Amino acid sequence: MHIEVNMKKWLRSLSGRQIRLGMSAGISAILFLALTGVIALLAGRQAEQHIDQRWDSEGGVAQVSCFFSPNAGVTQDSISTFEHTLDSALKEASIEQDSPNPGARLWADAYSADGTITLSTDKGSVEADALGIGGDFFLFHQLQLISGSYFSGNDLMQDYVILDRDAAWQLFGSTDVAGMYVNIAGRPHIVIGVVERPAGKLYEAGGLDGIRVYVSLETLTTYGKSNGINHFEIVMPNPVKQYALNYVRENLGSPEKEVEVLENSSRYQIGKRLRLLLDFGTRSMNGKAIIYPYWENVARGYEDILALLTLFQMIFLVYPSGVLLVWIVIRWKNKKWTARTVLGAAQDKLQRAAEKRRAQRRSGEEKSWLDEDPSFSEKEQKRRDREERRQQKQEARRRRRLEKEFQTESKKSGKKK
Repeated sequence: MHIEVNMKKWLRSLSGRQIRLGMSAGISAILFLALTGVIALLAGRQAEQHIDQRWDSEGGVAQVSCFFSPNAGVTQDSISTFEHTLDSALKEASIEQDSPNPGARLWADAYSADGTITLSTDKGSVEADALGIGGDFFLFHQLQLISGSYFSGNDLMQDYVILDRDAAWQLFGSTDVAGMYVNIAGRPHIVIGVVERPAGKLYEAGGLDGIRVYVSLETLTTYGKSNGINHFEIVMPNPVKQYALNYVRENLGSPEKEVEVLENSSRYQIGKRLRLLLDFGTRSMNGKAIIYPYWENVARGYEDILALLTLFQMIFLVYPSGVLLVWIVIRWKNKKWTARTVLGAAQDKLQRAAEKRRAQRRSGEEKSWLDEDPSFSEKEQKRRDREERRQQKQEARRRRRLEKEFQTESKKSGKKK
């Protein structure tokens, strides 16, 4: 009740301008919190950028991506050499698999090449954009399956193909076609699955604007038109900050001008978003002959969106913080207390509390004595009354002394102003 009365009194003391400033600062703080939630939601929706969290929910791993120019000369043999070197490096660093699961791995990787390929059936043919994959590509890119399943670039059988919905309709007139065959350059390939092509403005602008199929790297190289391996991804142990990023950058064996290496795990963190704002104007400049795949174009688009939201987020944080700081400064300049008066009041409060506890103990002792001896004298009762009156007088003198000190300090503060 006392707090409510003080609050009402304080609100009545505010001017209209102060109320408007307070309300606008409160709205700004709410918008800051709302943008914080939106940023977290948008960043979390990019599943392809958070493979490390699925690989090991406890942390200690990182996801790293590499994008190569056509002149990088990356081959399956060079990737195999990198994988063998990685196993040796982790062993030397005493990083070993401690999972009870015998099939558990320390790392997983995938690589792919883009190009085009022609597929045909009795109902027609389709020339489609294609990705020739190797390794665990669909671990990193879990496209929505309509029917069937994924395949791995490590499978012994390399004659699998995954169609998107449009390709399945044009080749078969249905999406339930897992197990059927398509011809690629006269060679039969098994349709192992049909996926839903991601849709949206960013995906279409990023290069996913037409029919796309997924085949093995061997199939694309042999029967289609391949641009060579231009994407590599890995999730691996990261015992210290940027260990995985630096290891991949130093050991993949491609010239710096022909490759771009980034750590997906941290790309949406606040530090990276602020750095992106500082690089505004030079962000889009790229002196490397690298064409990003659709998923990286989408990720970079979200980086730009999140950086813009971060700018507004900072604005909505600075305004209420500034208002609060000004209010604190004004309250400090107009204060009617000093450290001495606060200390004196605190000491007085502690002393009163101590005397109250002593009085309670004495009262308990006297009550116990009275219960034992019914002949408690009137003289003892008078002595206790005199003691209580003496304490009341001491309390009154202390209060007058504190009030006098407070008035003196207030006058001194007024003279200084």
